[in-house]
Amino acid sequence: MPPPSKTPTVLELFPEETREAAELLKQAVPLMVRHEIPPNPVHYALWYCYSKGSDPELNRRLDKVVEDFDAFPPEIATKLFREYVIHGELEQARANQQQVIELVDDIEDDVSRSVSGSQNYQLSLAQGLSALQEPIIDDLPNVLNDLQESTQLMQDQQEKFLYRLRAAQNEIHHLRSQLERAHLAATLDSLTRVFNRHAFTRLLDQALDESSTGLALVILDIDHFKQFNDQYGHPLGDRVLQHVGQLLRDQLPAHAFAARYGGEEFCVVLRNSATFEDAHRFADLLRNKIQALRVKVRSTDQVLDSITASFGVAMAEPGDTFETLLTRADDALYQAKRGGRNQVHPLLSESMLSA
Repeated sequence: MPPPSKTPTVLELFPEETREAAELLKQAVPLMVRHEIPPNPVHYALWYCYSKGSDPELNRRLDKVVEDFDAFPPEIATKLFREYVIHGELEQARANQQQVIELVDDIEDDVSRSVSGSQNYQLSLAQGLSALQEPIIDDLPNVLNDLQESTQLMQDQQEKFLYRLRAAQNEIHHLRSQLERAHLAATLDSLTRVFNRHAFTRLLDQALDESSTGLALVILDIDHFKQFNDQYGHPLGDRVLQHVGQLLRDQLPAHAFAARYGGEEFCVVLRNSATFEDAHRFADLLRNKIQALRVKVRSTDQVLDSITASFGVAMAEPGDTFETLLTRADDALYQAKRGGRNQVHPLLSESMLSA
């Protein structure tokens, strides 16, 4: 009997390269505008799939919805999103949930049998002790035999329970690994293995809520990346991004986190009482490491030695939000580019200048 086919994940369903994905979005957005569909993640996903055309049944249902309704009902959008976009994830979640339920049921049965065996053993032991206290014991061999059988039964039940408990632990470990992999897929950028934009937004918001003191944001952008991609091709561009992601992972200090914020743009958040000097020194270290990268063009054996990046640095201040801090760091990055690129530009606030 062949093994059941594995349901593809959402990421496996959408393997498009950046350029192809951008073209699909360019087709999807005018469709949403034409039908006056609000721009939210669920609608984007549905009309992206519509433009891709990989599921004719979804396209047919979307056509019917916009034909039958003046607006795009949110409950229908949610239903279609679940059925056609994240169906595999929901099925996997249900399967994992069922596994946990079955494990708990099996452990409950084993515990019940173990408790019952323990009670029977205690009863047999009490009866044996009572018999041993009688003045004349005519049936001592049978009493001892009953005690031996009860002891053996108790031991067998305990061994079975221990076996089931170990099996359950293995299953729980397997399920935990599956959940961890799913969590990583949802939070990491698949190419560079640093956090993706969504996870970065959540983590920076959380860090600012905890404390804005000693928190710095470093934003970097690989210089002339578009021309680089156009000249050498996207596969080589992807390798450069992977090298930068590896550098970030290798150089991150404790309690810091890094993310790919967009195309060739990365962000690093430094915490734990980081100072402006710490952030500037860290950014300059990264700048030198990136400038030292040597990437080989496999088709020609040419070694590229012109990879550089520009950096903006901003310190968080009391009352900062994700948007205000990011805006200051982005302004600093713009100044670094305007100043000639391949440099670190700090953005000093008025409070820092007057200190």
